[in-house]
Amino acid sequence: MTRHKHFQTGRKPRGYPGFKLDETHVTGPVPFLNPTSAHYKPVQHPEETRPPPQVERLWRSRDNRKGRHAIRVDTQALPHETGLKAPPLTRSFSTVAKIILRMMTYAPYWDVSYLVAMSFTIGSAVFIINGFFVWLPLADRKTEFHNEITVAGGWTGFVGATIFEIGGVLLMLEAFNTNHTGCFGWALDTVVEKKIEEGIPHHAIKEIKPKVSQCEHHHANRKSFLKEIHHHHSNDNSQSHLDETGYVTSSTDGRSFRWIPSMSELRTHYLHEIGFLASLILFVSATIFYIGAIVGLPGIFNHMSKGLIDGLYWGTTTLGGAGFTLSSWMYMLETQSKWYIPAWHVLGWHIGFWNLIGSIGFTLCGALGPASSNSGANFQSSLATFWGSVAFMIGSMIQWYESLQKHPVEKK
Repeated sequence: MTRHKHFQTGRKPRGYPGFKLDETHVTGPVPFLNPTSAHYKPVQHPEETRPPPQVERLWRSRDNRKGRHAIRVDTQALPHETGLKAPPLTRSFSTVAKIILRMMTYAPYWDVSYLVAMSFTIGSAVFIINGFFVWLPLADRKTEFHNEITVAGGWTGFVGATIFEIGGVLLMLEAFNTNHTGCFGWALDTVVEKKIEEGIPHHAIKEIKPKVSQCEHHHANRKSFLKEIHHHHSNDNSQSHLDETGYVTSSTDGRSFRWIPSMSELRTHYLHEIGFLASLILFVSATIFYIGAIVGLPGIFNHMSKGLIDGLYWGTTTLGGAGFTLSSWMYMLETQSKWYIPAWHVLGWHIGFWNLIGSIGFTLCGALGPASSNSGANFQSSLATFWGSVAFMIGSMIQWYESLQKHPVEKK
């Protein structure tokens, strides 16, 4: 299997006016799986004398799955060489503050990636509460109330695992609905300036800016939420209806939602995608973890032998946590150009990193559980639930932020 397999089997992102695929930057951390990133560099039109805009389009498999459109700009060359007005960098204070404000005021319920982030954020919050219930009484007996660990701990663990299971299902739906057309999501517009003293057009300046109406990801379509509607694909969005926020409210452009892909697509594409495999492992792990949460409910846990508890409760918790760990590592790997080079500049890498720490905490909780008759092991097992949940919460909050930042801009 070649490095360019993803771009040779019908999943090739389409070309963009003024951009050309840079064959030297089609990369991925695992040679036998599809590439996870590619660069599109600007090209100069034969009739143009001015150099092309110093803007690169970045395709990343995670960004594509999340409905994001990343670009890289040369902030020093743009104002002097091309006259192109660059959008603000996503690392700038104003942009970060704007996204944080959106987190508090905006809820795109039709965006599956947003729902994924919220599911794991809420689930992590519930598990933090669960961590207090099962660990705090061991740290300070004066804080314990009647049946706190068995009843309050059991029910909050069940609720948290239920929400995680919902998040796992949503992750699979997100993976099934990955955009395959290589949506750009940006527009180069011409702005005409006028001479103040003469009141006549001076010269045209191209301005690059996000344009939701040109986005072909399902995340931008309110009416496609959980509705499997079949449409013929079209690049003509002239018949799309937009609301006041710029989001599409009809599916005339083919951006419909679907529940499951065909077996042929699974064999030829999805099973070769590291992001899909990570989502599948997380879903299976959440399901195994959920079994332990059901067993941990009061009324069930209290009536089981130690052997059954060790197998069906601590064993499933350990196995589920181990699956979470593997999935988190694969999500980190997906964002890297090489398996040994961390992608410090990519939000998705940090999400995977914090989830990895949280997963280790959940795994330790289950692994130490069979030795809970030892006070030290019991204390560390309960504490691992707490700090693991906090780490999951940090990763989920970053993922929430990521889901609302659909047009990241990097500095070249």
